[in-house]
Amino acid sequence: MFKIGYRTIKTALGATLAIIIAQMLNLEYFSAAGIIAILCIQVTKKKSVYASWHRFLACLIAMAYASLLFQFIAFHPLIIGLILLIFIPTTVALKINEGIVTSSVIIMHLYGSGNITFSLLINETILIAVGVGVALVMNLYMPSVDDKLLAYQENIETNFSAILMGIVRYLRDNDHTWDGKEITETANLLNQAKSLAFRDVENHFLREEDLYYHYFKMREKQFEIIERILPLVTNIPLVVKQSGIVADFIEDLAENVHPQNTAILYLKKLEEMEIHFRGMALPQTREEFESRAALLQLMKEMERYLLLKHSFKGLPKLTGNRMKKRHLA
Repeated sequence: MFKIGYRTIKTALGATLAIIIAQMLNLEYFSAAGIIAILCIQVTKKKSVYASWHRFLACLIAMAYASLLFQFIAFHPLIIGLILLIFIPTTVALKINEGIVTSSVIIMHLYGSGNITFSLLINETILIAVGVGVALVMNLYMPSVDDKLLAYQENIETNFSAILMGIVRYLRDNDHTWDGKEITETANLLNQAKSLAFRDVENHFLREEDLYYHYFKMREKQFEIIERILPLVTNIPLVVKQSGIVADFIEDLAENVHPQNTAILYLKKLEEMEIHFRGMALPQTREEFESRAALLQLMKEMERYLLLKHSFKGLPKLTGNRMKKRHLA
């Protein structure tokens, strides 16, 4: 079974409605209104407005070129080529080249008429207006993606927790049993989530930025830090006393941070832990020295990880059952 999406439904309804309106207005070439509507229905509201404006403007320019060249030279196929040679560079220069296909339909209408009249130009203008207008009306509805964004947020945080716990097990017991599948999965989730969040911004005319988009960008930067940490952790030559302390800290970070917590609390714990390490006895062997140096570098990376979250303004608070969901620092 195939799936019919909301955009497909809007496109079908929009094309039908545009043709019906064009027929009711007794317009010539009324079916072209449906083509224009199809071309103007886009994935977001902003893209639909831009596409509609670009196509409308391009069609007006095409009618002007076609009227002049057909009337003053000839109604000949070679003139169509000449019009396109002039028209296409014009649309590219004006950055409205999305309207080339739609305008080509209008040019063919004018060519087929054999005579450019004022009533014909009015007919074509109304035809364009109907197609564009119907597309804009159909694109007023865009389904909410809030639930999808929340699902991405929760899945990413779950994966972050699994990755951090893998680091914890390695630090404590040199455990290599974690298969690391969350690494690839998280990278894919972040790309999909950012794309969806950006599309959500495009569906709001008065919104220039989206908290979810910035949230996923912040997580992406944190993920880059985690990817740097992993080889660092796996190359620690020896499990030392400090390894367990760092492991406890990362476990706390992975499991016990709730929406009411802030990263500043963990930055403070990290600072206290660093002071504690300075007061401990110096390493006695080369391997111990290398292990403690790697742990110190790990702590610096965790500090960068937490500072990223601390600089993020935060997502809106959830209600109901969603309040019970865990959110990582």
